[in-house]
Amino acid sequence: MSSPQDATPKRKRDTYRHGDLRNALIRAGLELARRGGPEAVVLRAVTREAGVAPNAAYRHFADRGALLHAVSQKAMAEVARTMESEQAALPPASDEAGAARGRFRAVGTGYLRFAQEEPGLFRTAFHVPGDMTHANDEDAAGSGGRSPFELLGTALDDLVDTGLLPEDRRPGAEFLAWSAVHGLAMLVIDGPLRGLHPTQVHDAGQLLIDMIERGL
Repeated sequence: MSSPQDATPKRKRDTYRHGDLRNALIRAGLELARRGGPEAVVLRAVTREAGVAPNAAYRHFADRGALLHAVSQKAMAEVARTMESEQAALPPASDEAGAARGRFRAVGTGYLRFAQEEPGLFRTAFHVPGDMTHANDEDAAGSGGRSPFELLGTALDDLVDTGLLPEDRRPGAEFLAWSAVHGLAMLVIDGPLRGLHPTQVHDAGQLLIDMIERGL
């Protein structure tokens, strides 16, 4: 026989240690974004996912836009970490130029891999930032302290330092490289290339990076 305590409905958790509530809401937003992209990140759904009262979010976020921006930056950091892991997995190179070239290619390969593996987070990462200042927020940085855009810039600088990219062709190169790889990523997850086999996507990505290298 159940006791009165058993019949009492569980209360939502509406108290967190200082700082935990904001992080809990962002984590909940990331899970929703993973499943449904930026459109799934709404205040009521996030508070429900976190197990707190609907008005709890307003202690840390003025509105949905502020919450979505915070989730977007954390998603961007996940992009950066995947790019870093791609670089970390590179085999040892015989010289500095080869190592720099490998790091540059790994930036694009990791970027495309993340888009394929986490399309919801990828869409969310690039939903809020309307200019490059957002893309450089510290919350968008990976384990090494750099955002995806900064990782690309560093890789291009290394190409210049090792003589693979003429210094006079360096300015603005990150915008061209990023546009090309991002375009392929969007075609693969949201466009007419959705039906490609992962192997075909990988091969297309490597060919695209070849083209970018030749064009820089």
